[in-house]
Amino acid sequence: MALLDLLIPVFIGRIVALVSARGTAILGAWPQLLGMAAVLLVLRPAANLAQSLITEQAIAPGLSNLIRWQNHWHVVRQGWTFFQNDFAGRIANRVMQTGPSLRDSVVQSIVAVWYIVVYGGSAMLLLADADWRLALPIAFWFLIYAGLLRLFVPRMRERSRAVSEVRSGLTGRIVDSYTNILTVKLFARAADEDAFVREALDAHTAAFRRQLRMITTFRFILVLTNAAMVTGTGGAAVLLFAAGRIPLATVATALPLAWQIANIAGWVAQNVTTIFENVGVVQDGMRSTAIPRRHPDAPSAVPLVIAKGDIRFENVSFGYGTERGVLHDLTLTIAAGERVGLVGHSGAGKSTLVNLLLGFYAPERGHILVDGQDVASLTQESLRAAIAMVTQDTSLLHRSIRDNIRYGRPDATEAAIRRAAEQAEAADFISRLEDWEGRRGYDAQVGERGVKLSGGQRQRVALARVILRDAPILVLDEATSALDSEVEAAIQSQLERLMRGRTVIAIAHRLSTIARMDRLVVLEHGRIVEQGAHAELLRAGGAYARMWQRQSGGFLEAAD
Repeated sequence: MALLDLLIPVFIGRIVALVSARGTAILGAWPQLLGMAAVLLVLRPAANLAQSLITEQAIAPGLSNLIRWQNHWHVVRQGWTFFQNDFAGRIANRVMQTGPSLRDSVVQSIVAVWYIVVYGGSAMLLLADADWRLALPIAFWFLIYAGLLRLFVPRMRERSRAVSEVRSGLTGRIVDSYTNILTVKLFARAADEDAFVREALDAHTAAFRRQLRMITTFRFILVLTNAAMVTGTGGAAVLLFAAGRIPLATVATALPLAWQIANIAGWVAQNVTTIFENVGVVQDGMRSTAIPRRHPDAPSAVPLVIAKGDIRFENVSFGYGTERGVLHDLTLTIAAGERVGLVGHSGAGKSTLVNLLLGFYAPERGHILVDGQDVASLTQESLRAAIAMVTQDTSLLHRSIRDNIRYGRPDATEAAIRRAAEQAEAADFISRLEDWEGRRGYDAQVGERGVKLSGGQRQRVALARVILRDAPILVLDEATSALDSEVEAAIQSQLERLMRGRTVIAIAHRLSTIARMDRLVVLEHGRIVEQGAHAELLRAGGAYARMWQRQSGGFLEAAD
């Protein structure tokens, strides 16, 4: 494209030479004129089409989504703490924006820089062939242009990165407000959310204004440089023509060449600013997508081979990096098929113990063994595949009821899905569901995080998912806390059947829901203070007996 565009001023000069020599007899040079027309009508459009096909068909669609896919693949395998420490909206924005920005940076830099190097270099050689002094203004322009890029480009890149960073923060704040819109409404805090978002919006405006100020300065200096180059080239051509050093055709070639270089420089300058705006987006995106995975599988990790499902915590200590710690030298053995309830006040370490078992964190000291295999030596995917869990804060995927239940076992049949829903006492309300697009029953969409369902309905769908999973180890973290007493009573019998033959760890603040476990383990300040069956612990009159008394109404009598 650059070489073909270079021919246009050459053609102009050649036509001027032909007119000067032949006057109205110029048509006698029809082979030359026909050749020029063929270049303009055939070769140049063909080259333009080839460039468009390469950039817009071969590169643009595939490269953007390839990068997005690679980013998503990396991010979704980050540790749980990665997502706890950032806005989900900001992470998603970085994953989505990095691909197109990197693509544009690569394509535009190749097209713009290569074009001006080829066009400007060829123009200099062409003019120098006529007279070396004609090439001097363009040579000086190249030096000044390179100096401008060296001076401004790093500053543009830094300011572009700052703009992208505050834009990602703004997106994160907006998504955070929308995700928690019910809380915003319940507490009548719309004005405070306005201020929260407006603060980030003002920061983005200020950063964007600083970036544009730099771009405006760069363009103004470039306009002055271009004007000097065009004037210098035109002046040199006129003086050399007046001195008889060059023919009129060379003057006719030199002036449009210089003007075209000035136009190209403006186009390249526009591309350069866009390139480094995109580079800033890429740099910001790398804050999420190019950081090492936290708590990855060990290089020598192997899949878990589950046989029975016994679990052992050996001298485990953990404290999220704090000096005080959460678990302290804890040792606990859970036999295969045993049902164990974890009891203790908030902060005692119950959920931390479960999170360590699931491999979300690594113990600071000690070991966790499943069927004699150290969790640290296992792949996290295989470990979690052997454990089914129902949490207190149940969130569903923004998909159909069927898809959410089938998440427990992707190859499950329709009959198995419906059977799991019936066992979780969910089939009745599912049959009455209808979403905003008229989809019914198992096809109905549940909304983001399951907002179209009540808390109890979400928990029953989650239970159905776990029932379908049919894993050898079952973890119940306040699994029935969102259910009313009638539904909980109906589900308890299903849970009893679900727990049969499985290793179970259950957490519940409502002690009546876990009183029938084979063994209750009482935690205080990260240590086991009691363990035994419900009746045995009541007779001991220790920490568990005191908690049972308070929940049974003893504190009401004391208050009277």
